[in-house]
Amino acid sequence: MKQLSKILVAILLLSNTLLSAQNRSEAEIDHKIDSLLALMTLEEKVGQLTLFTSDWDVTGPTIRANYKNDIQSGRCGNIFNAHTAKYNRELQRIAVEETRMKIPLLFGYDVIHGYKTIFPIPLGEAASWDLAAIEKGSRIAAIEATAAGLHWTFAPMVDIARDPRWGRIMEGAGEDPYLGSLIAVARVRGFQGDDISANNTMLACVKHFAAYGAAQAGRDYHTVDMSERMLRDQYLSPYKAAIDAGAYTVMTSFNEYDGVPATGNSFLLRDILRDEWGFKGFVVTDYTSINEMIPHGIVANEKEAGELSLNAGVDMDMQGAVYYNYLKELLKENRINMVQIDQSVRYILRTKYLLGLFDDPYRYSDEARQQRLLLAPEHQEAARDVARKSIVLLKNDKNTLPLSKSVKTLAVIGPLADNKTELKAAWSGAGEDQHSVSLLTGLKDKLGNGVKINHAQGCDFEGTDKSGFKAAIDLAKKSDVVIVAVGERASMSGEAASRAHITLPGVQSDLIKELVATGKPVVVVLMNGRPLAIPEIDAIAPAILETWFLGTQAGPAIADVLFGDYNPSGKLPVTFPRNEGQIPIHYNMKNTGRPMDPNNKYTSKYLDSPNTPLYPFGYGLSYTTFTYSDIKVNKEVFTPREELKINVTVSNTGKRDGEEVVQLYVRDLVGSVTRPVKELKGFQKMMLKAGESKEVTFTLTANDLKFYNRQMNFTYEPGDFELFIGTNSADTKSRKVKLVE
Repeated sequence: MKQLSKILVAILLLSNTLLSAQNRSEAEIDHKIDSLLALMTLEEKVGQLTLFTSDWDVTGPTIRANYKNDIQSGRCGNIFNAHTAKYNRELQRIAVEETRMKIPLLFGYDVIHGYKTIFPIPLGEAASWDLAAIEKGSRIAAIEATAAGLHWTFAPMVDIARDPRWGRIMEGAGEDPYLGSLIAVARVRGFQGDDISANNTMLACVKHFAAYGAAQAGRDYHTVDMSERMLRDQYLSPYKAAIDAGAYTVMTSFNEYDGVPATGNSFLLRDILRDEWGFKGFVVTDYTSINEMIPHGIVANEKEAGELSLNAGVDMDMQGAVYYNYLKELLKENRINMVQIDQSVRYILRTKYLLGLFDDPYRYSDEARQQRLLLAPEHQEAARDVARKSIVLLKNDKNTLPLSKSVKTLAVIGPLADNKTELKAAWSGAGEDQHSVSLLTGLKDKLGNGVKINHAQGCDFEGTDKSGFKAAIDLAKKSDVVIVAVGERASMSGEAASRAHITLPGVQSDLIKELVATGKPVVVVLMNGRPLAIPEIDAIAPAILETWFLGTQAGPAIADVLFGDYNPSGKLPVTFPRNEGQIPIHYNMKNTGRPMDPNNKYTSKYLDSPNTPLYPFGYGLSYTTFTYSDIKVNKEVFTPREELKINVTVSNTGKRDGEEVVQLYVRDLVGSVTRPVKELKGFQKMMLKAGESKEVTFTLTANDLKFYNRQMNFTYEPGDFELFIGTNSADTKSRKVKLVE
């Protein structure tokens, strides 16, 4: 009876106020968590370190008996893949009404680019270079997801990715650490808002820590091998930016770093994340990554894997049940200690407390709010807006685009012309096919009955069947303009979806060639989750649009761009190679002692391919044209105590209003270690009316020029620098300046 009274007192201490959790002092939070922690059994503590999946994604909203029993016994304190307000409310009821300690569950889910309203894939959103739009997309995703009973998303993925064969490149922001860092911050802010205790904000989870995007050969789950210099100089900054933005959780990666899997790597999880960066949230593994350290060859069995993980700094075990099965035994053998367990439990309880779950465990399970907010009209409009902004115009010979609405007949051809299923792409949350708007439907809605629209599939995504070519070609010959929608299936990118060959699959390229041969204007609409190598298509197609997988509002957004209701403004966040032999290829590579010279065989180049990409980082055309003045600076020589002001005038020299992303790059010409040929250091996206000019100003200081020097100190070095400003990483104006002490 006395024990029960103590428990009731502890629960009261945790719920005696309805003030915002963020307004409470750290001392008050610690006191209340200490009161609860002191009463928990070892099994209940381990339960807080355990994350199990529900059966939702496999069999629908049901509860396996053993998971229900684990919740009731306090041996499972966190659930993922459970969603909807009603279902999660019932799970939460079991936790807070049928358990001894009444600690609420934490519900997580992969809300990567939308919950029910699906936004463009993250790589596509990154192509917008519009941080406000990206943040808004994550904010809406959080609003919908929290209305459906969720507290936590396993996003953003901030891994730098420079190999388009890697399927998960679609889930991040591309190849550049500067752009990637800014987008990481925007996504964290979107998910978490200004107050994590508000019932429409959710925990962000920064993943995958660290360097997962550098898997050798672009093969998912494969080894990563890089120097600490490369890790710190090119890969870590987006993770740190997300942590500095206040992300509450971090997920470990599947890969190893320096010979030790990330899930057991104390250098990553303790030395960098905790000690250097001061991270105060909790660390969760990726799916069964503790167990997977056995085939890595770093441990002999799961028990050793649990020991290595806890000692390295992992707080929560996702699905592997290693902590569930072995922490008690490891504690008894003195291979871990209670201080470690208590610290991890403290991190998790604190997070639940800040979410407001101890105040009201059902605050995220409101069916009326769910009904009102999911797929709300304003969410659809926002999805359409960011989808338009994510589209990149890759080619537009003879002003093929925009199309005139006075066109009489339109042929819409290809496996993605009238497809809804693939538009959601991988990691599409709770998105459903019936809510997606296909390209064909988007065009019909825009053009009405005034334009005759003919449709034929032409071919499938894969295989060699060309039996549909004839019908497609016949339609093309009878039409004024041909739109051919080609690309990948959604399942061809994402996790475990690496491709050795990143050309258009199947006979889609052959279909395009046949359509171009009709002599009709052909617009190629690409839908894909990664850069594609399409030099043959670039050589023959009059117009090419990269539309990625745009989500729920794909059709209307593409139609807006095709017919000029929106002037495309997207810029590539990742380089498009000419062929797989160039990979890895990215704009911020380093020079060599023998840089490419076309007149000298013994320089760094291929015998059978140019060094240059098909489309460079930052590239994207518009329906108007922009010109750049020469670069002006307020001083050619500046000190670490001074600001360098960099000015350029950008003019819209075309006949349409349009947005331009003005990009600033810097090269450190001589360093104590070699430096990249260019590094993005700033950008501004702005609207210019036809004929309008605007002066753009960038500000640089010595802090913007820091890097890890020969002694591995993060610092700047005096010397000569070259500035580049332009419309993409390859097409720039330049000017030199000097930093002096």
